[in-house]
Amino acid sequence: MGGAGAPYWAPMKELQAIVRHLCASGSASVLATLVSVEGSSYRRAGARMLVAEGEGRMGAISGGCLEEDLLEHAKRVAASGRPELVLYDTSAENDLVWGVGLGCHGVVRVLLEPLAPRPAWAAAVAQNMRAGRPTPLEVVWRGPPQSLGTRLRPGSGAAAPEEGVFHETVEPPTALAIFGAGDDAMPLCRMAAELGWSVTVADPRRSMASAARFPGAAGLVLGPAEDLVARAAPRTGSLAVVMTHRYREDVPLLRQLLPLPLAYLGLLGPRLRAERILGDLARDGFGVTEQMRSMLHAPVGLDLGSEGPEAVALSILAEMSAALAGRDARPLRERTLPIHA
Repeated sequence: MGGAGAPYWAPMKELQAIVRHLCASGSASVLATLVSVEGSSYRRAGARMLVAEGEGRMGAISGGCLEEDLLEHAKRVAASGRPELVLYDTSAENDLVWGVGLGCHGVVRVLLEPLAPRPAWAAAVAQNMRAGRPTPLEVVWRGPPQSLGTRLRPGSGAAAPEEGVFHETVEPPTALAIFGAGDDAMPLCRMAAELGWSVTVADPRRSMASAARFPGAAGLVLGPAEDLVARAAPRTGSLAVVMTHRYREDVPLLRQLLPLPLAYLGLLGPRLRAERILGDLARDGFGVTEQMRSMLHAPVGLDLGSEGPEAVALSILAEMSAALAGRDARPLRERTLPIHA
């Protein structure tokens, strides 16, 4: 992912912070973009680091081993006003960078470009994030100096591969709807917001679905269980989890959620409880299809031996992340393909 024309789910919180700064600041800055990866790398192409004038840096290109050197390059780019392509080759077994063998076994290229305040592409990304739309971008990293840099890519279709151009589609923040505002929903909302996800919390009880309890929520929805899904309006490809702990509310919620084109639907509680709900829906004339059953994760979460609200939230988020990435959540040591394939 992140190749020519492929959607790229950039680390959302990092990208949000960079775009927010670029849209609000009146100062010049230098943007470093990881544009090419050969072999192994801690970060994927599309990772970014912004060096803001007088404000340090935000974001990262590596696990911390390249940033100090990139800051020195950024000073030169800021002074000259000319972009610069930096290559790091750690493919040799005994590679040395500032006397330290990194052993990453990869070749990465990073473009550093000077940015004027409020670049047009950043404003477009911010607007599209708020509207839930993707933004096609391209980063030209090979060619005449005046042609290098980040810009909006015309059109919305897949881009043809181009030598020296990194194409990406920046997707809007992952949308998660949590139905149920109990105490165990609080760490789930908080941790999802830490990932940069846009979280909506829905519950019939005004005292539970409150900003005081869910400060990281993008939206709070109130209403009877029969109307909650329509009011929350989960968009196509989003995530939803039902965790009301109240059987009489879970039934109408699942009746509304199961037909939706969601990327993931989870239900808290034991498997027998989920089967009972599906049986009740079927007896009421609701057609529970095999596709609906395959989409429903019940019990929700991965088997991490979780105990307590925070650990359960971690289990749920881990399963959601795997579903979004199309992975089976096996240990990395069991993978035979590249981690970032």
